[in-house]
Amino acid sequence: MNLMLLAMLLALLIPMYEAWQDDNIWQKMLAFASIATKTSILILVVSVLRDDWMIGVVGVLILSLGNASLMLLAQIIKRLNQI
Repeated sequence: MNLMLLAMLLALLIPMYEAWQDDNIWQKMLAFASIATKTSILILVVSVLRDDWMIGVVGVLILSLGNASLMLLAQIIKRLNQI
């Protein structure tokens, strides 16, 4: 189980490197959305391992609401740069 959690944490480094490397705002937002999705999946795995459903509810909320707000922020930043 610990090996699986370590692999999931290492998978978080890939989009962080991509966000650091690229200057395109959409690529950065997609990388941050990927980080949010992987973090929420990691939270769900931990909640199953600990048998704690309250942590799982937080993971589901992050998974369902987190990416939508991040994409809305990216659209607002794109519109502000067009003005």
